[in-house]
Amino acid sequence: MEEKLRQEPSDLVKIVLFGPESTGKTTLSQQLARHYNTVWVPEYAREYLQDKWNNERKTCEPHDLLPIAEGQIRLENELSKKTTDLLICDTDLLETKVYSEAYYIGHCDPILEKYALQNTYDLYFLTYIDTPWEPDDLRDKPNEREKMFKCFQEALEKYDRNFVILKGDKQTRLKTAIKHIDKLLKA
Repeated sequence: MEEKLRQEPSDLVKIVLFGPESTGKTTLSQQLARHYNTVWVPEYAREYLQDKWNNERKTCEPHDLLPIAEGQIRLENELSKKTTDLLICDTDLLETKVYSEAYYIGHCDPILEKYALQNTYDLYFLTYIDTPWEPDDLRDKPNEREKMFKCFQEALEKYDRNFVILKGDKQTRLKTAIKHIDKLLKA
């Protein structure tokens, strides 16, 4: 079980898009991958939970979190072999941990927590809540965006992650992200 959550060693610069739902993470992940001609790791939870919704009309439950985490790391490990310098991740296990704690009364499976804290990334982009809310089958907290943003920011601060808050329209966010990634690539 635990091996399925372990990040494979890599010399890649790894970037994570991090933050509440409907804040532009996927859009920006795709834009950055195009800009740098690299691959991006989609959010496995969306596929997993959309299938669950379509087949069972159920939303995420605590027992779904480990399979989601395993799928996320499997995707990241597979896609990291398809690039040479930079990997853009639409999420990571720390995001899954934040959601687990926010939705399930402060609880996170100890195995998930271990790897959420152990797996490493070079930079997090924390996406602010100044984007329009876009409802879908999975999004469910339009009135708690500020609270959720604070949960994500507190996690990055608590675990001493290198992060930049992205605000503004799509172009502003993209330009800011490129500026910070370029610095990492030149280091």
